[in-house]
Amino acid sequence: MSASAEVAREEAAHDTVEAAIRTQLAKALGGVRGIIEAAVPTVAFTISWIVTEQLKTSLIISIGMAVLLLLVRLAQRSTPQFVINSLVGIGIGAFFATRTGEAKDVFMPGIIYNAAYAAGMVLSIAVRWPVVGFLIGSVTGDPTGWRQDPGIVRLCSRLTWLLILPCLLRVVVQLPLYYADQVAALGVAKVALGWPVQVAALAAMVWVLARGRTPISQGSPNPGT
Repeated sequence: MSASAEVAREEAAHDTVEAAIRTQLAKALGGVRGIIEAAVPTVAFTISWIVTEQLKTSLIISIGMAVLLLLVRLAQRSTPQFVINSLVGIGIGAFFATRTGEAKDVFMPGIIYNAAYAAGMVLSIAVRWPVVGFLIGSVTGDPTGWRQDPGIVRLCSRLTWLLILPCLLRVVVQLPLYYADQVAALGVAKVALGWPVQVAALAAMVWVLARGRTPISQGSPNPGT
């Protein structure tokens, strides 16, 4: 299918900004299966650490679970994107932890990632390029046309704030646990503040989106036309 045909298909399916953003957010989360796949390696590491307090054993089990999920995806010929993301995440955490010998360092990359992601999104709002706006651009085929409509920019800014809040919450909760060497609590917090908080944020975004019906158009949106 050509790029223009794909854009046309997306536009036909989503005739409002709100519908387009809802669909793109669902894709980004990977559905229920993607959410579970993202959580399994952390759950495996945490349980293993609680039982054995052995860093190497816990890492092997965690990475092994991620690899197993990846093999299942490949066998089913379904997209492995979310499993790969999980595998890369635990791999980076394992690199940090094996370098320092501290189990808590498995969680440091995630804390850094959330802090950086939140800072980047706050900056995008400050300069009036909220990241959610690019979800609209991915549907219309015009990455920046949405910025010509102040109403859409405001909507995307509000939605971006809702994406920022889970990242900030993870940093605020996990960083003190990291400095207190609470490895098990870090694992529990990571899982609890992972998909449940993300789903809550998505629900809040859906509520905001359900209140409006902003027409979507190819090219540059223009209010009042």
